[in-house]
Amino acid sequence: MKKVLVLCTGNSCRSQIAEGYLRHFAGDKAVVYSAGVETHGVNPKAVAIMAEDGIDTSNHTSNNLDEYGDIDFDFVLTVCDNAKERCPYFPTNAKQFHHNFPDPAKVTGTEEEVLEAFRAVREQIKTYSENFVKKNL
Repeated sequence: MKKVLVLCTGNSCRSQIAEGYLRHFAGDKAVVYSAGVETHGVNPKAVAIMAEDGIDTSNHTSNNLDEYGDIDFDFVLTVCDNAKERCPYFPTNAKQFHHNFPDPAKVTGTEEEVLEAFRAVREQIKTYSENFVKKNL
């Protein structure tokens, strides 16, 4: 079984969304983890917009990259430029993939405008995750 790590800055939004979709699309083909180069806690809006799409991420935790040093990952996916820049080398033979998704947590405006930004990023990550699984798992 393949091991996949999704890496972002704070492991609060984008990597949590990707972890949820990768688990969903991969099924029993992979074990999926997510982490951050820092930990910011799981963003409740990320949990809410995933629930809207039938994916339960309410039990996810915000983890630091250092927690996974003993796992030999097959794939490492960075989902923001900051994580890629701060962790350009990963000490395994993992294949590395990168896609910089916008950070919905930085969007300002009304509650509905912010949720729409989260939903837009969710859809981008959903498509990316489904394609990643089809091509690599």
